[in-house]
Amino acid sequence: MPTLFDSLTAGDLQLRNRVVMAPLTRSRAEEDGVPTDLHVEYYTQRAGAGLIITEGTFPAFTNRAFVGQPGIVTDEQQAGWARVAEAVHEQGGTVVMQIMHAGHVTHPGLTRGAQPEAPGETAPDRGEIRTYDGKQEIITARALTADDLERVKNEFVAGARRAVDAGMDGVELHGANGYLLHEFLSPVTNQRDDEYGGSPDARAKFVAEVIQAVAAEIGPGRTALRISPEHNIQGVPETDHDDVLATYDALLDQIKNLGLAYLSVLHADVDGEFVAHLRERFNGVFMLNSGFGSNTTRDEAEHMVEAGIADAVVVGRPIIANPDLVERWRNGAEENQPNPATFYTPGARGYTDYPFAEALAPAAQH
Repeated sequence: MPTLFDSLTAGDLQLRNRVVMAPLTRSRAEEDGVPTDLHVEYYTQRAGAGLIITEGTFPAFTNRAFVGQPGIVTDEQQAGWARVAEAVHEQGGTVVMQIMHAGHVTHPGLTRGAQPEAPGETAPDRGEIRTYDGKQEIITARALTADDLERVKNEFVAGARRAVDAGMDGVELHGANGYLLHEFLSPVTNQRDDEYGGSPDARAKFVAEVIQAVAAEIGPGRTALRISPEHNIQGVPETDHDDVLATYDALLDQIKNLGLAYLSVLHADVDGEFVAHLRERFNGVFMLNSGFGSNTTRDEAEHMVEAGIADAVVVGRPIIANPDLVERWRNGAEENQPNPATFYTPGARGYTDYPFAEALAPAAQH
């Protein structure tokens, strides 16, 4: 049975261990969406993870989700990410870009004036959203037309091409956390009456088509997917377990033979039957993130890998606070604690200034 510190091949990706850095929203870009020196330093510090998944990155300004989000639309953004990829690779790391469309979770104050777009006329379940013009009231998205769907698909493909051309080892498509692709999967946010709405098969169809198109452009071994079934977040509830099962079965059946790099699942019940069912249904490299409540511990991560629940463990908050988390876990070193107050603030504080274990060693000896 493999251990947390063993290597792993995931499609075309080579992971030197099975600790994966989650795609963590950090909000450090300017309005132009160009990665900065801080991004280069932040990701390079964490290159010891088996795989880095970047923060969610927008493939068009019309679908930016939050203030400080980087993009992969312009030549300048691509060049910024190229610096990140090169620096991570120089440290022996592997990095993929998460590409996401905000769906209804955005505002014209983020999208340079464009109205939010979604499968139907829906809105997230909160009253306000932070924009470049300050906090604004949420507005209802417009329903995507057939022509819009083709455009959105092409935006994902173009973003993936730019990511790989920038030197990224692949891309992860964001089908989780209440954003556009997730919105297509839920019968609450997807009430379309065309070929992309209605039955579980139909609701899964657009998501599968995006994945297929990206895989055709950059190769399936460089393409991955993240999902969060039953997460019930941002106005995308999935509370009917039988429907959830049928929907994700339909999705996985449409993509499982593509030879994707991996499937990443966010779910609270890592030992439950549903997670086990998804792992078997996908029949490929399976990554898992418990992502709820307390921080993932080394014991929990080791359990998931050694019990065969997942091939790799996706870790969030602990890797924010511990750029050298893998070595700390390997050596049983004490961990820094993350400071949530700095998660979404600008600057280096709480971003690149967490100490490495070596800096703590003299104090630990007294």
